[in-house]
Formats: sequence, C-alpha cells, structure tokens
Amino acid sequence: MRSLAPGIKLITSFSRDSWYRFVILLLTFVFYTTYHLSRKPISIVKSQLHRNCSNVIHPADLNITDNDTWCDWAPFDQNNYRNLFGVLDNCFLVAYAIGMFFSGIFGERLPLRYYLSSGMILSGIFTALFGLGFYWQIHSLWYYCLVQALNGLVQTTGWPAVVACVGNWFGKGKRGFIMGVWNSHTSVGNILGSLIAGVYVSSAWGLSFIVPGIIIAVAGVICFLFLVESKSHLRLEGNLLLHACGVEQEPLLRNSSSNEEIFSTNTSTAVEMVEDHTEAISFCGALRIPGVVEFSLCLLFAKLVSYTFLYWLPLYIANVAHFDPKEAGDLSTLFDVGGIVGGILAGLISDYSGGRATTCCAMLIIAAPMVSRTVLFFLSVFLSLLRLWAKCMLLWCGALVNGPYALITTAVSADLGTHECLRGNSRALSTVTAIIDGTGSIGAAVGPLLAGLISPTGWNNVFYMLIAADVLACLVRLKADVYYYFCYC
Repeated sequence: MRSLAPGIKLITSFSRDSWYRFVILLLTFVFYTTYHLSRKPISIVKSQLHRNCSNVIHPADLNITDNDTWCDWAPFDQNNYRNLFGVLDNCFLVAYAIGMFFSGIFGERLPLRYYLSSGMILSGIFTALFGLGFYWQIHSLWYYCLVQALNGLVQTTGWPAVVACVGNWFGKGKRGFIMGVWNSHTSVGNILGSLIAGVYVSSAWGLSFIVPGIIIAVAGVICFLFLVESKSHLRLEGNLLLHACGVEQEPLLRNSSSNEEIFSTNTSTAVEMVEDHTEAISFCGALRIPGVVEFSLCLLFAKLVSYTFLYWLPLYIANVAHFDPKEAGDLSTLFDVGGIVGGILAGLISDYSGGRATTCCAMLIIAAPMVSRTVLFFLSVFLSLLRLWAKCMLLWCGALVNGPYALITTAVSADLGTHECLRGNSRALSTVTAIIDGTGSIGAAVGPLLAGLISPTGWNNVFYMLIAADVLACLVRLKADVYYYFCYC
C-alpha cells in the first residue's frame, strides 16, 4: 500500500488557516527586524564620527592642522560631540514619539498593507540619505537632524501595524509565548544592524546606512505583495473572488482530523463584513481602557533604559575598553542576544502564571541592581581582563532589561487592545498599541538625551540614572499589576 511522503503528510496535517498564521508571523517578524536593522547603524558609526585621531596614522600627503581632530567628521569634531550625538538621537526619537500617537489612529483607518509598505520604503530612503552624506561630503548638523527626524516619523508606521496584524491572527491562549518569540525581531534587527554597520564603519561609514536602507525598502515591496492583514480580509476577498468566478469553495489543504477551512460560509462572510464596518475607537476612548495609562507609564521608564543601552553602549565600550568601532559594536550585540532570551522567557512565564504585570515587575526588581553591577562595576573593571565574565553579564543584563519591555509592547498591548470592555470591537488594537509605545518612546527619547548630557560628568552618573528609571518603572508597574490582576486573573 502506497503512502504519502512524510513531508507531504506534515504539510497536510495543518489547516490552511494554520499556514497563513505561520506566514504572517514570519513576514511581520522580518518586516520589523528591518525597522530595527535600519535604526542601529547610528550607534555603531558614532565612534567613527569622533575618534582619538592622535592614535590614527594619517596619510603622508594630508595637510593636518589639528592632530586631535583631523580624522573626525565635522560637525562632530568638536569637544561637545556627545551633546551633538544626543541631539541627533533625539531628532529621531522625539519625532518617533510624537508621530506614534497619530500613527495608531491612521493604522486603524487605512489598509495596513499600504500603510506598512509605504512606511518601510520611505524609511529606506531616509536611512540611505543619512549615509549619502558621507559621499556628498555634507557637514551640516541640520541635514543629519532633518533626515533623522523624517526617518523617525515614517518609522512610526511599523509597530502599531505589525502588532495589529499579529493580534488579528492569534488569540490570547499562548499570546505571551508566541509574541515573546516573535518580539525577538527587535534584538535580531539590532544584531544584524550592528554587524552590517560594523562591516563598513571603518572604511566607508556611509554604506553602514545605505545597505540597511536598501534592505528595509526591499522588505517594503515584499510587504505590499504578500501581507494579509486579517482572516476576515482574506475570507471576504476569497469569497468574493470565488463567487465572481462561479467556483465552489474548497480549502487549499484539508486537515483530516479537524477539517478546518480558511474560507467560511456565506453567513460568516456577512458577519465579517459587519465587523469591518465597526467604528474605530477614539484616542480618548483607548485611554479609558483599564491599564492603558499605567502600562504606558511603565514602558516610558523601561524604554528609557533599553534605548540608552541601544544608542550609547557601543560608544561606552569603545571609550572604557579602548576597542575599535567594529569590535565595540560586535560586543554590544550580546546585550541584544540577552534581550531575545529575556523576551521569550517573560512571555512564557506570564502565560503560565497568568500575571503579565507581576512578571515584568519581578524582572525589573532584579534588573536595577544588575544594571549597576554589570555595567557600572564589572564591565568597566574587568572588560579588558575577564572578557568571558563581562560577556555573560551583558547577556544577563540584556535579558532583564529587555524582557519587561518586550512583554509590554507585545502581549500586554494585544490584551488591552482586545479588552472585554470593547465588546468585540476589533478596531482598537492599533490605537492602544500606539498609545503605549508612543508613551514609551518619550522615555526612549529622554534616555539617550540625558546620557549625552550626563556622560561628560562621568559614565557612573549615567548608570545611576538608569537604575533610578528601573526603580520608577517597577513602582508604576505595581499599580498596573492591580489593574491587570482584577481584569485578567
């Protein structure tokens, strides 16, 4: 008796709906990976824009007027270069924070496929424009600030759209674990961005931006061609197409045990059409959802810590351990590797414990002293002597810092966006996600700015600031835990 090949058996064991879920999860993972991939190069290139030129061998035919700044890139060749880097970071982050509050509103009212793909293509253009400043010999701070601000605005299209898309396809059952694994795109993007930027940073730093810009633009084209926003959108278009062609509805793959089909009956189609016309929630209405304000404030402090590491850790390692820009960038990726583990662990624990806020609070309590011990003491003292120990501490610190941040921006946002008080209104997820992440982005803007202002007084003070932010996030989250307990437990 002949039997199907094992691979075909595996394929047919899943329903068509399951395959669509997998494809959507994979596509959105890749899409937001490219968003973070295009954000990371600036932190790697900083140490190349301003170097210790006295240790660099200069060409014999070069007429040098200042031995300390001849290899620096103007306008970052001044003594206040750290403040200028802080301004550059905030042009992106402030624009991102402001735009995020409006992005969710647009995301609820515009087709996600068009919204996301156009944002990715525009982001690729602005990222590449920053790198083209190297080839065009642009030394105006205003040019780089303008490009960063415009890039920050268009990058707000990403997060609300991908979270809304994933939330449309997955239920609450294992949402913490699924989104914990899926949210590793943040760290994967940071790692890839660091590695790609590191390849070109010492030779032609412009390519550190141009290559990621091309990658995210190509991903935007793929998004336009293949993204399916929700099951209802697929069912509606599929039924209309089959009805127009006079073809009887048949599933692509049939599951012999459950016989699930991606296409529904005409009755369910009518229901989906009604749902599509549900009025999108207002900004004030989203704020009234229990827990939205509390978790937004929690994310503000958590993201302050995470983004300060994101933008300043490579420069800190280069200054303290005297590494070259590429080596410092490669070592800083360990923090993001730890973030992958932390996000998955936080999601898994929250699914089994039923307390997402409690999980976040516990990790933050441990993270506060770890920020101090890992970076302030161990890293600065032992980085050159005990690199293995320093790497392990960076991994552990990344897990504790990024774990709560990842959980709030994914599973918690999706839970609140589908809160029972919405009475089945599915058009709130993007707005809620934008409010939470927009508030968190304020912290993301403040953190690097404070780091740029405080670092001239000593790196120790920067990390004291990070510890204080962790403690504040924990205190605010304790109040959020009360809301979350009574709503979901």
